[in-house]
Amino acid sequence: MPDRIPLVFLPGLLCDERLWRDQARDLADIADSTIADLTLDDSVAAMAKRVLDGAPERFALAALSMGGYVAFEILRQQPERVTRLALLDTSAAPDAPERTAQRLAGMESLRLGRFFGVTARMLPQLVHARHVRGLVGEEVKAMAKRVGGDAFLRQQTAILNRPDSRGVLGSIVVPTVIGVGDADVMTPPSESAEIHRGIAGSTLHTFASCGHLPPMESPEETSALLRRWLASK
Repeated sequence: MPDRIPLVFLPGLLCDERLWRDQARDLADIADSTIADLTLDDSVAAMAKRVLDGAPERFALAALSMGGYVAFEILRQQPERVTRLALLDTSAAPDAPERTAQRLAGMESLRLGRFFGVTARMLPQLVHARHVRGLVGEEVKAMAKRVGGDAFLRQQTAILNRPDSRGVLGSIVVPTVIGVGDADVMTPPSESAEIHRGIAGSTLHTFASCGHLPPMESPEETSALLRRWLASK
């Protein structure tokens, strides 16, 4: 049996290992997977350093949303260690002013009260309407509660202070796949299209009837996409 590919998964905001659970399982025959913990630091630089300190010498990197911001930072710090790159539902650009204001308001409300995680009102921002009432919606809410309020504040601080990564795109030369849900309102398809245009030779995949979390909303399709990516030259 050939050696399995070292693969590091990076979760998004308020996400833990559940986000990538199905892909780690589905790809176990070809990939030796690690799901990073991005709950401990309040800057993308520190998150990236922690991932690099615990990662194999060289590895494939798959990231979603906030994880994508950390992936870009890894490529700033030690690009020679990344053998291939998958970026799902993320952005290389800084937040627009209104998004920054929303993040700050959410952080302030948490400081003044109790952490409610992903509420029923927020859930349609994260998953397609078909998942709002059902198992995926419940698992998203449970995942956010496990991550908790303290980590949420650290992660939002990191996101707010992240650098503009659009200048990194032209330097990426490893096999790269970009994926996005067609109904993603958090990081719309236009953001993924910008990344695709910036990375020469990258491929762009759109998940139909899917929101911000394809690994949970469309797990089989996500695993199949990553399997093709891991086999690409």
